[in-house]
Amino acid sequence: MDLAGTQIEDTFAEAFGMRFTRLWITAHDEHWLDAAIREFTGYSASVIACDAETGVERRLSPEETPDGRLGVSVMAFGFSTDQLTKAVANRVGQCIMTCPTTAVFDGLPEGEKRLPLGKRIRFFGDGFQKSKVIHGVRYWRVPVMDGEFLVADTVGVSSGVAGGNLILQGHTPADALSAARRGAEAVAALAGVIAPFPGGVARSGSKVGSRYKGLPASTSDAYCPTLQGRVETKLAEGVTCAYEIVVDGVDEEAVGAAMTAAMQAAAAGPLAAITAGNYGGKLGQFHFHLRRLLGQ
Repeated sequence: MDLAGTQIEDTFAEAFGMRFTRLWITAHDEHWLDAAIREFTGYSASVIACDAETGVERRLSPEETPDGRLGVSVMAFGFSTDQLTKAVANRVGQCIMTCPTTAVFDGLPEGEKRLPLGKRIRFFGDGFQKSKVIHGVRYWRVPVMDGEFLVADTVGVSSGVAGGNLILQGHTPADALSAARRGAEAVAALAGVIAPFPGGVARSGSKVGSRYKGLPASTSDAYCPTLQGRVETKLAEGVTCAYEIVVDGVDEEAVGAAMTAAMQAAAAGPLAAITAGNYGGKLGQFHFHLRRLLGQ
């Protein structure tokens, strides 16, 4: 299949189920809000090694947020509720509570389960913390040096889909980089999804397993241009550079829509081919067939 001059391979991306939560973070202004986001979403590209996969879902206007300030919706994904409980509490305590003027609200009140957040962080208040119920929602007010840190007692947790992916192949690094940015920006424009890697893009795509004991994943050698001739390559002819976009979302529909938008955006400029990582259906139960996503 040809999409605006880009070859779309007849394959599918293999994704799997994960648990996710959504936090609404607010701050005094864009400067402090951006500082909080950078800290919270740091070191969270892949659960291969990170405690969670996180990213910005969308910006929030003052009319949307509970305290009438600028805000952002952040999503965090993990393999279990217990894993998320530890990761989110640690990140909020270390990265959000420490950031001037911030507050944290539950962005997923309809969640299937509840994850303890403020009820874990409150102990930092050393007995001076106070509980407050506003419109039926419990918050904790933790005294800090610029006043109080307001944080929701619990936040919602639900089942999501993670690992939807596209591998973009360019004849030149410039082509591949530009396509990757277009694709990542298309994902960022949609609600219900995040692309957790730096700038929404991964250059170190991985395969399952390794020749070294104890490593759950290793470099995807079939897509490494410097290994052509040494391994069975999956790169299209003449390709010198490839990048991967990974998508996590609230459900299968959201991930599929994001992958579709990313393919269309990536193919809007020079690009040799788009494929996806699959493992014969053995990794995950969600299969996103690229050509079907594009209506073929």
